[in-house]
Amino acid sequence: MRIWFDMITPKHLLFLEPMAARLEGVLRTTRRYGEVSPLLKIRGVRAVEAGRHGGSSREGKLGAGLERMALLVKAVKRFSPDLSVACSSPEAARVAYGLGIPHVSFADSPHAEAVMRLTVPLAGRLLTPWIFPRSEFARFGIDPDKIIRYRSIDAAVTARREPAGPPVPFDRDRPTILVRAEEGQAAYAKGGGRTVPIIRALLDKHKDKEVAILARYPVQRRELRAAFGNRIRIMGMSHDGRRLLDGCDVFVGSGGTMTAEAALLGVPTVSYDAVPNAVEKYLVRRGLARRGRTPGSVASMINGMIRSRKKTARKAGVELARMEDPFYTLEKAARALGTKLDVRAST
Repeated sequence: MRIWFDMITPKHLLFLEPMAARLEGVLRTTRRYGEVSPLLKIRGVRAVEAGRHGGSSREGKLGAGLERMALLVKAVKRFSPDLSVACSSPEAARVAYGLGIPHVSFADSPHAEAVMRLTVPLAGRLLTPWIFPRSEFARFGIDPDKIIRYRSIDAAVTARREPAGPPVPFDRDRPTILVRAEEGQAAYAKGGGRTVPIIRALLDKHKDKEVAILARYPVQRRELRAAFGNRIRIMGMSHDGRRLLDGCDVFVGSGGTMTAEAALLGVPTVSYDAVPNAVEKYLVRRGLARRGRTPGSVASMINGMIRSRKKTARKAGVELARMEDPFYTLEKAARALGTKLDVRAST
């Protein structure tokens, strides 16, 4: 059997690649996107680059999506897959539907309504963490019987990977606070502007610590450099995110994928909840992350969280060990769609 995986964001790559690596007869596709391209190289993953990210405008997203679908049609027809797999990729869903390829979509972001409307109705099976009721996705036009839940959040897969690339040269003479800049170009991102005030509060209250910022886009790096100069370390995705998390003492995130991964790795984690979502709520409810919605509240939590790091790590380890491997849910979905995954003998 031939399986096509479309991986268009860092999260998609880190979540889907361990599954793809266990299978024979795989096509991997991606797009030209600031954070994905370097991560592919760091992780040593070869993928067909089809199209680009469309930026922040609706017209840009539409144009890039149409262009990408035309490129995918050529690559996918040549490969002739029996099944397509993606994490809510609009282009993969539409191309698979148009070519008559059964499509499996992993989804954990019902708050991303634009993407859900473009992908959920076209999925032969939708796979999602158990924390989401089926109604969260059924409202977008899929039969609830086609939704399969697994007892894990997606960050459990990414947290279990071996880090790639060299360690990050953080200042080891003082604690490091790593801040993930908020999303600005996703269709679900509304408003914004929390990152800069949080950095100011951290610099004011934690002069004894290194403040490092993981920016998402070149424009963010330029703006942060103009605002703070050399007072902070500004980084792009030139390192495996796991290396960054292993090297920092506290992580401050927007509540998305990296926030969840940091929490499951036992890194003291603060979410500034830029995009409220069920995964972030789960992490806070389980005591794996703390929420700080104002710059002052974020800054005030840091010292106490560093002191309780060992307790946090123990709790995270127990939680991570309880989470199942979604690969087996993918196998179940494939069987339901009349396909059997060709698993490598060594796995």
